[in-house]
Amino acid sequence: MILSGLLVVQVTAQESPQNRAASMRAQLVETQARQAELQMRLQQLEEDLKPENIEHSLAGVGSTHPEELREARRRQFEIAKKGVQSQLEILATSRARLEAAIASADAQSYQSAGNGPNITQAPTNSATSVTQGLHRTRKHRPGRRRSPRRPQA
Repeated sequence: MILSGLLVVQVTAQESPQNRAASMRAQLVETQARQAELQMRLQQLEEDLKPENIEHSLAGVGSTHPEELREARRRQFEIAKKGVQSQLEILATSRARLEAAIASADAQSYQSAGNGPNITQAPTNSATSVTQGLHRTRKHRPGRRRSPRRPQA
């Protein structure tokens, strides 16, 4: 699923910025839905891992070694939990990439529509009004003098 999402992102690079952003938003919604499902599954696994719930799940099973059955069930739940956690990590990474790609596509769409300055064509050496306000001059402080440098021998 994630690999197909990455392929779709690459294919959509050839579309217009608006279409690309729309398709990525759809992918983001799917990713969020999948994350919600996995979160619910993770909560269920954590509940199932409680010793009393493991004991309850094996109540109808008779064995001469019930502690081995409980341990085997606990391991099954731990393995499933680790799998869900790794899927959630992958989805979180995919979600972050999609959000960044959507922001980029929105910026490109905004620029191509003529609503904003084209950053690639802006001069690089000119200071904007924002950066000009950040530069401040230092005030002279009378009374602070440095001793003259002495030549080293």
